[in-house]
Amino acid sequence: MKKTKIIATVWPVTQSKEQLEKMYHSWVNIVRFNFSHATFDGARPIADTIKELNKEWKTQLSLLLDTKWPEIRTGIVEKKIELIAWNNVKIVVDDAKRWEDDIFCDYEYLLEDIKVWETIIIDSGLCNVRVKETHNDFLIWEVLNTCIIGSKRHINLPGVKLKLPGITSKDKEDVLFAIENDYDFIAMSFVRNKENIQELRDILKEYSATHIKIISKIENQEAIENLEEIIQHSDWVMVARWDLWIEVPIEKLPFYQKEIAKLCLKYGKFFIIATHLLETMIENPFPTRAEVSDIYNSVMASADCTMLSGETTTGKYPIESIQMMAKVIIETEKWVQNIHNEFSNNGLNTRDIEKKSLIKHAISIAEELDAKAIIILTKTGLLARLAAAFRPNIDVYAFTKTTKSLNFMNILYWIRPKLLESWNDDYMNNVEWAIEKLKKENNFMAWDKVIAVSDIQKHGKEFPIIEIIEVE
Repeated sequence: MKKTKIIATVWPVTQSKEQLEKMYHSWVNIVRFNFSHATFDGARPIADTIKELNKEWKTQLSLLLDTKWPEIRTGIVEKKIELIAWNNVKIVVDDAKRWEDDIFCDYEYLLEDIKVWETIIIDSGLCNVRVKETHNDFLIWEVLNTCIIGSKRHINLPGVKLKLPGITSKDKEDVLFAIENDYDFIAMSFVRNKENIQELRDILKEYSATHIKIISKIENQEAIENLEEIIQHSDWVMVARWDLWIEVPIEKLPFYQKEIAKLCLKYGKFFIIATHLLETMIENPFPTRAEVSDIYNSVMASADCTMLSGETTTGKYPIESIQMMAKVIIETEKWVQNIHNEFSNNGLNTRDIEKKSLIKHAISIAEELDAKAIIILTKTGLLARLAAAFRPNIDVYAFTKTTKSLNFMNILYWIRPKLLESWNDDYMNNVEWAIEKLKKENNFMAWDKVIAVSDIQKHGKEFPIIEIIEVE
């Protein structure tokens, strides 16, 4: 049984019902739709299939939509342009003024934002250029390595504070699609500050979808500069290493990854490590030693989730990639002994802080008494979120009465979410039903000790309680 959850990106090689079931049984918890490539017509039937499988209890998968963000790209060219190292090339922001060998950039503020000697990265690092001259309506770049440029190639401007919206009209359409189709998480690309996050929260609030959790993707230098405020205002954070390594010096990437993990643990927020974890398995049936070590280090850093991208969308070995990731996670977790460090009360009200204290003590009691597990009864998933933030070392079964809360808890470290169909306002009945369900699933035996945590209603008020129970 693994503690660290797995996110797998779907489509096209994993879109069938059979593949989705195989993914789940290979330990996937969350399915990601990458809307840099996905379309509504393509994503809708896959999401519907997942929801159908969930209703039939053949899977228990959550849905994550990853937004595109306003990318900066080159223009369309009739034939590819070869750039020779140390030659000069002209770039324009007005396509009407482009000659045959000029390069067009669709970022309208390029001429005013970029300075001489700054480096620009094209096509995800395949071509690097340096600004040599700035003019009123064009720039002159010096090519740093020989390369070929095709149509609509990515352009990255490392260190430049971009004058771009937090949410584009395309992103808003995608967010509304997520709301209409019952997605559980939205990964917001290229978050730069807390205002970007608030912009998305306002949309979710406007459409009564505040249950959808926001995952802020850390992908550029500006996000690193505003890291603490971004983490405080996010639900989750993703270390999106693909664009981050382009935007910051690659030798600093391990440091930033560690810093993000440290700050997330400090604020009781959750984090995902993504990109290139098993990139070799897109083409090969076996990973490199470095990739296995990468997963190991991600687990040892207390990541809530690790994520697969190309491995499960276009790769030749999608299911094998998931199984490999799960095997490495499970083996690594044998050596993990979590310390239940205190974390910030940021975003918690007085009642939440009381629940936080109760959960911490429940974890300590469970470990001291060598309990089999902790059972949490939670309507919203808050008790489970607090438990996960303390990084428990034993099983935590979190029972809830809604599928929204169930799907939210799928992403939480070491939380095993369950739906309690017989939920009522009688605390003892709920606990008894939960224990009976776990006994039927062979999770509990007679004489096992469990710690139950819940809220009880008394005189119209809610009180969190802990109970030590011996299974009969």
